Amino acid sequence: MGTWDIGPFDNDTAADFSYRVDEAPEEKRAEVLLATFREVTATGEEYLDSDVAVEAVASAALVAAQCPGGAPVTTSYAPKDPLPPLPPELRPAAVEALDRILTEPSELLELWEESDGEAWMTGVRRLREVLAGA
Repeated sequence: MGTWDIGPFDNDTAADFSYRVDEAPEEKRAEVLLATFREVTATGEEYLDSDVAVEAVASAALVAAQCPGGAPVTTSYAPKDPLPPLPPELRPAAVEALDRILTEPSELLELWEESDGEAWMTGVRRLREVLAGA
């Protein structure tokens, strides 16, 4: 995974995921995001692969951007097309996925812990707060 910063779209996997969001018909984009959350939570207590987790963090950022207090996603690596209003039902799914990502065994969590990723963890926790508070 090529990672150049701590943001949700600051890695190759999330940038590639953006293309998948853009390629989906507008009415299916919420389903693309929800699928990432479900893939993460479906791992249960099994080892969570970093690529799956990265896509869910990116999805959570897109959902949080439409919540009160959410930061807009302005990076050029995010989807190019604006997202339609997303259903509020995505928010608890995103929270659940973020909680799983921040719980062992999680490859993405391990990778960030190995590289002093406190700023990344703070960013993910902030996304979670916005999503939970909306």
